[in-house]
Amino acid sequence: MSSIKNLMPDNCVVLRDGSRREVPAAELVPGDLLFIRLGDKLPADVRFIEASPDAKFDRSILTGEAEPLRGVVDSAEKNYMETPCIGMAGTHCVSGSAMGVVVSTGDRSIFGQLAKLTSTPDTGLTLLEKEIYYFVATIVAIMLTMVVVVIIVWAAWLRKDHPDWISVSLLIVDCVSVAVAFIPEGLPIAVTASLTITAAVMKKNNILCKSLKTVETLGSVSTICSDKTGTLTKNMMTVSDCMVAREEMPANTAAGIVHLSQRNERPEPLSKALRDLAEIAAVCNAGDFDVTTNHLPIDQRKVMGDATDSAILRFAESIIPVSSTREKWKRIYRVAFNSKNKFMIQVVGLSDSCKEFNHTSDSKPILTIKGAPDILLPRCLFYVDGNGETQALSQEQRTYVENVKNKWSAQGKRVILLARKALSSKHMLLGIQTEEFENTIMDESKSQLEFVGIVGIVDPPKDEIPDVIRTLRGAGIKVHMVTGDFKLTAQAIAAECGIITVPQDCVESASDLSVIAVSDVIPSTPTTRAIAVSGEELKSLDESQWDRLCAYDEIVFARTTPEQKLRIVKELQSRGEIVGMTGDGVNDAPSLKTADIGIAVGSGSDIAVEAADMVLLDSFSAIVEAVKYGRVVFDNLKKTICYLLPAGSFSEFWPVMTNVVFGLPQILSSFLMIIICCFTDCAAATAIAYEKPEADVLRLRPRNPKKDHLVDWKLILQAYGITGVLQTTLSFAMSYWYAQRKGLPFSVLWFGFGASPANMSADTMNQILNTASSIYFVNLVVMQWFNLMAVRTRRLSLLQHPPLFRKETRNLYLFPAVFFSFLIAIFFLYVSIFHEKLGTSQVPAEHWFIPMGFGVGILLIDEARKWAVRRYPNGPVAKIAW
Repeated sequence: MSSIKNLMPDNCVVLRDGSRREVPAAELVPGDLLFIRLGDKLPADVRFIEASPDAKFDRSILTGEAEPLRGVVDSAEKNYMETPCIGMAGTHCVSGSAMGVVVSTGDRSIFGQLAKLTSTPDTGLTLLEKEIYYFVATIVAIMLTMVVVVIIVWAAWLRKDHPDWISVSLLIVDCVSVAVAFIPEGLPIAVTASLTITAAVMKKNNILCKSLKTVETLGSVSTICSDKTGTLTKNMMTVSDCMVAREEMPANTAAGIVHLSQRNERPEPLSKALRDLAEIAAVCNAGDFDVTTNHLPIDQRKVMGDATDSAILRFAESIIPVSSTREKWKRIYRVAFNSKNKFMIQVVGLSDSCKEFNHTSDSKPILTIKGAPDILLPRCLFYVDGNGETQALSQEQRTYVENVKNKWSAQGKRVILLARKALSSKHMLLGIQTEEFENTIMDESKSQLEFVGIVGIVDPPKDEIPDVIRTLRGAGIKVHMVTGDFKLTAQAIAAECGIITVPQDCVESASDLSVIAVSDVIPSTPTTRAIAVSGEELKSLDESQWDRLCAYDEIVFARTTPEQKLRIVKELQSRGEIVGMTGDGVNDAPSLKTADIGIAVGSGSDIAVEAADMVLLDSFSAIVEAVKYGRVVFDNLKKTICYLLPAGSFSEFWPVMTNVVFGLPQILSSFLMIIICCFTDCAAATAIAYEKPEADVLRLRPRNPKKDHLVDWKLILQAYGITGVLQTTLSFAMSYWYAQRKGLPFSVLWFGFGASPANMSADTMNQILNTASSIYFVNLVVMQWFNLMAVRTRRLSLLQHPPLFRKETRNLYLFPAVFFSFLIAIFFLYVSIFHEKLGTSQVPAEHWFIPMGFGVGILLIDEARKWAVRRYPNGPVAKIAW
């Protein structure tokens, strides 16, 4: 679990045999030509031979510098570590794209050399460790206080008035006995077992937890902010519709029109416009078909590129041959898509082998662009009509495009606009790799674009997502969508996923946020409220509006940038939310790192996986199991402590105190105390770690780390005030009742300080007290069997959570643990060698069965408590229930 690299494939794209191929990074050799895309992690040291002007690489893993370094082809810097023309293994491409020659791999790379010299840093104490240490420190403080009390009582009173009762050596034994009584020796084993078991369960559900913090935080997550594409949706995008001129149509109809025009050798209406649309889709695209799959149908071919590019590339291939179209155009310059700009630019020029240009008479370079319609449509001044001619874009035509975009978005489709612009040849004189050229291209893309068409892309939600969202909401966890998509698209997908449950016309917007603080508003009825806001709207919100926004039950954040995602997480955290962030893209990495628990999808980018605390290797639905067992591990530790304290602490302490203060014999020997702590209770405490989740564990609100501690006064009341008092009182009663029956009355022992009846020898009295001590021990061992069954659930009845008959609640480890404690008791009480050496004794048969009746009584009392909690959830019993 210390390295996710061994659990997930790390492939890369190289040029071999004249074509691009995806190969395992382990097969890279110096001299390979490596293609680097946005979000890629460099598997080796690389010398750049081509880099887009916006290519930047995050070297923070090596240098600690937060600012990405620009990648260039030529550099005067001779220092290998500092030159920007070298890409280091282990760094990430956070912007643009590049191509380079592999120069060093494995241990020969800078990253490999540094790995030999580094060691795992000290991560400090986690929240769970702090809780345990706080509990142990509290117990130790009480123990030391009691030891001091014992010493003071001995020094101030017993040493003077009863000098023969407790000698210095016996005082030391008593102090050690108090220490043994208070320290729960079985707790470390139980904690280790709980975390190990939980990790194994999560591994079985294809969940990789990177640290202990991951497990403990899961139980308290109150809000999950989820990315849409690839996390909630299948990330299997296909173009379903397209629109050119003033005609919208299904994608297969568009392909049919063009193919019919080719067969009839005469232009069909819209065929020229559709070919222009497909041509832009083919050249303004970062995806490439895997040549090894070219023989397959289009929808089955593998595309090296993101899901959006893949969908648009397949759409283009269905209309025109992509390979011949790309041969027609030579790629001059590219601005890769990023979540800030929300568009991609590809500048192309007519290849030398082509003498004609489809839509202009000269061979000027063409700026092709595709991206978000709300960003690009205002930049369009012209459009391509049905005949492929350029016309002025009227307000009526602009409104028509807007209406189609909104209609498709409301259907949950991602809408992409494709446009172009002829550039002047003088732009080529600036030098393609210069910053001035980059700025010029960005300026040219801001105006006078020629609208070619739009396409609608569908990416359906994963089948299991609605049930997952419903389960998380039932567990008291809010689920918000945070995406870069258009607001209407995000809102429609959120409704399909179940993130928004109110009717679409009831979804509020940023304009509905009042300037009144949420604390000043008294809701009339507890109704579900939903809101959808865009990243642009977030910029204008003040603190009181953020208060109102974060109070909504269902929120969709659309058109968000990485910085806005980060702010969303921080704003929720500042209002007391424990935030889990899910995502799979490069733009999710900052918020994944900042969230209380970052959750990445295994198929996501390297940056997202490394930034996350937990990785879902299979499906998003696994998050339900992760939350469940995050709560279970904390619950089981509480149950373990509640089991250990009554017999292993409280009931062991009072024999020592009554011995010192009331002059009674120590009715439970120090040796038997150790047997309880280290053997009989320890096995059962470990068995509790295997407890299955209670049926209502996902119907409860998340744990509040500030209020719901591992050990609080409610648990102490249950362990000491109820179970502990019963076990101690009944064990005392059984021991002294036996002594009474054997002629050693309690009245003689009370403040007796070692006195014995006149007609009883010291040996006889010691034998009776040894047997009474063994009876006290047996009482605790047997009653703990029933206490073990009682603490298995905090709210449900034993009949609702049986240990045997139902697979969902079965815990077969309980019975071997009980049998083990029985064998330990038999071994130390019935093997004669221990009688003389350690002061144990055989116990009369009836004292094995009487404690069973007491145990049943303890179990019934706890069943009554649980019934009251379930029947009256707001009643006084429920308020003090642990």
